[in-house]
Amino acid sequence: MIEQINLLKDEINNLTAESAQDAENLRIKYLGKKGVITALFNDFKALDGEEKRTLGKPLNELKTLATEKITLLKESASMKPDESILAIDLTRTAAPMPLGTRHPLTIVRNEITSIFSRLGYTIAEGPEIEDDWHVFSALNFAEDHPARDMQDTFFISRGPDVLLRTHTSSVQTRVMEHSQPPIRIICPGRVYRNEAISARAHCFFHQVEALYVAENVSFADLRQTLMYFAQEMFGPETKIRLRPSYFPFTEPSAEMDISCNLCGGKGCSFCKHTGWVEILGCGMVDPNVLDACGIDSKKYSGFALGMGVERITNLKYQVKDLRMFSENDKRFLEEFTSAH
Repeated sequence: MIEQINLLKDEINNLTAESAQDAENLRIKYLGKKGVITALFNDFKALDGEEKRTLGKPLNELKTLATEKITLLKESASMKPDESILAIDLTRTAAPMPLGTRHPLTIVRNEITSIFSRLGYTIAEGPEIEDDWHVFSALNFAEDHPARDMQDTFFISRGPDVLLRTHTSSVQTRVMEHSQPPIRIICPGRVYRNEAISARAHCFFHQVEALYVAENVSFADLRQTLMYFAQEMFGPETKIRLRPSYFPFTEPSAEMDISCNLCGGKGCSFCKHTGWVEILGCGMVDPNVLDACGIDSKKYSGFALGMGVERITNLKYQVKDLRMFSENDKRFLEEFTSAH
């Protein structure tokens, strides 16, 4: 047995462990219930008195040596860096949460506001719950105008003069009430209309409107602004055309078309083979609107324009169903990860 003890001492002195689990396996091998040293102690019980006196001390030294060696291996292994941890990129986001993306409407709205900011426009915002004056009356809407009808407008039950704004032009009236020209603002926001929800219409959508009021503002200024916007948004080859139209708050009024960005103006199913696609309405601010807001219409003039963000987004990304913008389908949103 003494030879076996000496051999085990040499063996234990040369033990190594790469991990705490390796050290634990060694403890079980040597000191566990069925371990090698435990077996020696069981054999030790069967020896006579003289042999016990001779082997007792070396056997206890062997157990002590094994215990201290394995404890030291455990401590050393626990201080070693885990290779799996070292392989982790600590600068990346926590897994398994994927990175999100901006909503396509946000991408396009930011692009629109960026274009106008380069022309000196600042962002103005206003409440979505508005009163009749700022949404209709101050903008030259007649008392019997169809837009005031319940079919088009969501009125609040507290009174007939409180409603969800139908356009962001209400922000323009609020700014003109409390500011004097020169005024150069862009008004992005959500608007509401009482319409049946379908692939082509929704009860809420997003607009961006712009207003410029100063001395000697002309329709030529409006046209140049529209040309700059169209070419910055859709490309330098984009052409525009203005068609006469009517809006209560502008005179003269026009609707603007751009050359179809899919077929280059040659004609396709998207532009109904006309080569043109309508994107916004515009015009010179009606003098009645300026006067209603406390601005001298004999001294100042201005222009206004407005567009639907969904419309512009459809033109850029060919999204054919408006409902997809508000359904929060991750598969749809993930398509825009690399858009901006």
